[in-house]
Parts: sequence; structure tokens; C-alpha cells
Amino acid sequence: MPASESKKPPRGIALLLASLSALGPFSIDTYLPSFHDIGESLHATPIEVQQTLTAYLIPFAIMALWHGAISDALGRRRVILVTLALFGLALAGCLFATRIEHLWLLRALQGMSAGAGIVISRAIVRDLFDGPAAHRLMSQITMMFALAPAIAPVIGGRLQFWFGWRSVFAFLVLMTLALWLACWRLLPETLPPERRQPLHAGYLARTYWKVLTTPAFLYACAGLAFNFAGFFIYVMSAPVFLMRHLGVSETGFLWLFGPAMAGLMSGAWLSGRLAGKLSLKQTIMRGYLVMGVAALGNIGLNLWLPPTLPWSIVPLFVYTFGMSLAMPCLTLLALDPFPGQRGLAASCQMFLQAGSNGLVAGIIAPALWASTLSLAFGMGALMLLGASAAWLDHRLARQKT
Repeated sequence: MPASESKKPPRGIALLLASLSALGPFSIDTYLPSFHDIGESLHATPIEVQQTLTAYLIPFAIMALWHGAISDALGRRRVILVTLALFGLALAGCLFATRIEHLWLLRALQGMSAGAGIVISRAIVRDLFDGPAAHRLMSQITMMFALAPAIAPVIGGRLQFWFGWRSVFAFLVLMTLALWLACWRLLPETLPPERRQPLHAGYLARTYWKVLTTPAFLYACAGLAFNFAGFFIYVMSAPVFLMRHLGVSETGFLWLFGPAMAGLMSGAWLSGRLAGKLSLKQTIMRGYLVMGVAALGNIGLNLWLPPTLPWSIVPLFVYTFGMSLAMPCLTLLALDPFPGQRGLAASCQMFLQAGSNGLVAGIIAPALWASTLSLAFGMGALMLLGASAAWLDHRLARQKT
């Protein structure tokens, strides 16, 4: 059973789990300022460079289905250490890429291993705690996780300016090595052998089917995916949105990621403060109210003003605040129906999230980045889809009571 409400988390566990969760997104955002240089160095078109993101995200989604199930069978710690090592080796290979096809392959290998951190860290939270304690720890992880996308493009932009794009991947190799050492020394095993599940094909098939056909799980995951997509279109459009529409240099990506991640951190902090005071559903409702105001304000500003700083960025702060207010609650709601298969359920959750991210990177963002107004309408539409999924989840819960 999870730890009691009164027991404190293991020392430093929130920071360690946040680092594991942030590794995948960090490896995306750090090299965004290098897109132009990569294209020139490898003689690739902008679309071919953009597809390095898709090459990463699709294998990420596929393998996310398996990381949790494997950790349910073999233990959390062992799977984390092995996948971190594989991730670091694939990053090192990028230092020697001479063609864009090499980068596609190596980014795909990174995507296959990067998802373990975020999937298994969610399972670890539910191994340790239930109720408000789990909500508070998930909020702490979300808050610290938000730092990574804020600083990643700043670091990447500086490395790009000083040393070129290969230095970005050298930095990521060193960072992955440091995280592996931290996990080796500090990460506890939270799933004892007596609670592990078999990797038998029949059991896995039945459990995957059960999870992926449970309406409450699907609604909560859809809410998470659409909410995040409303912001992720800006992340995937960052080089065009910032450099073409707003006239920002390759070292100025903090204009986007700073306010957005400040919104993520402050929303996650408030979500944790509300744990035990409001129900998960009440907190989610407040998150959608904030996101709705942000989406409407974004459309209004783009209809009224030309693209300009700081006004084109302000709605992103408000949107990510609302998004992270609801995010820990939706994450817990998705995992709650499966107390005996939390790793596998977290895998399915991440598979759906990563699959939607792949669609955003490969199709939706390129279709919307022609203007800031089309991006604003995209945010609003995706937020409405997320709100609809959350409403269906709430309606389903009321029917059961």
C-alpha cells in the first residue's frame, strides 16, 4: 500500500523525479535555437530539421506503452538506470552526425528511452502516496519540472552562439550522466518484489485492453493532452513565432519560455496549496476557467494588435498557469482506477500524450505557425477539446455515484 498521509517523501525525491520527468522535454527545447545552424551544417531544409522532433516524439509515444509495464515487472530503479544510459549513448551519437538522416535515427533512439523518466516517476508518486499527499508531491514535481523548458532554450541559445549546435548535444550528454549518477546513489526502489506484475503476453494484453478502454482514464488523458497541446503548438513553433513574427534573436527564447514556465510553476504551486482544501474536480474547474480567459484574451489581442512584445506573450503565462493548476489533478485521476498496474497505466497515459505531441510537432504546429492569429485560434480550439473531455469525465463520475 502507498505510504500514509503523514509520512514525508524520501529526502530529495521531488527534485529527482522532476529531473527525470524533465529530461525528455529538456532535450527538445535545448536544441530549438540551433535549427537554422543544423540545417546549414547538414544541408537540410527547415522541414527536414523540424522532422527531427517528429522522429523523437513518435518512438517516444510507442515505447511509453512499455516502460511502465516493464517497471511493474522488474522494478522502478533498474529500468530508470538502463534507459538513462541508452539515452546518453544516443545523445553522444549526435555529436558525430554528418547527415540529417543520422540525426533522425539518433533522435528516434533518444525518444525510445526518454519516456521512462516521466512515466516511471508518475508511478513512483502513486507507489508512495494517496490522496492530498500524492497531489502535493505531484504539484511539487510539476513546479520544478517547469524550470527545465524555461532554461533549456536559454542554455541552448548561448551554446549555439558560442560553439555551434554540436555543443548543445555535448551538454545534454554531461547532464544525462549527472542524472544517472544521482539516480544510482539516491533513487529508492518503491516497488517491492511481492507487488510486481508479470510480463506474460496474456496478462499484458488483458491489462492494456482494460486500461485503454476505460472511459474515465481516456477522458482524463484527453484533457491532459489537449490542454498541453494548446501550449505545445507554441513550443514547436518557437523558432518561427519568436524569430520571424516577433523579431527575437536566437539567444532570446526566454521571451517565450520564461513567462510560460513562470505560469507553470505558479499554477502547480497553487494546485499543491489547494490539495485537501478543494477536490480534484474543483481544482480542475478553476484551471479551465483560467485557460478559457487566456485563450479568449489571446484571440482578442491578435485581432486588435500586430504581433509585438510583450503582449503576444502575456496570454501564454495565463494559459500555462491554468494548465498546471489542473495538470496534477488530471494525472492522478487517470491513474486512480488502476492501483495494481500504476506503471502500465502511466505508460498508456504517456503514450496518448506523446502521440498527441507528435501530431502537434509534425502536422498541427506547421499548419498554424503562418501567423500569430492562427496560433491563437489553435490554442482556443485545443483548450475547448480539453474542457469537453474533462466535462465528460466529470459527468461519468456523477453517473457512478
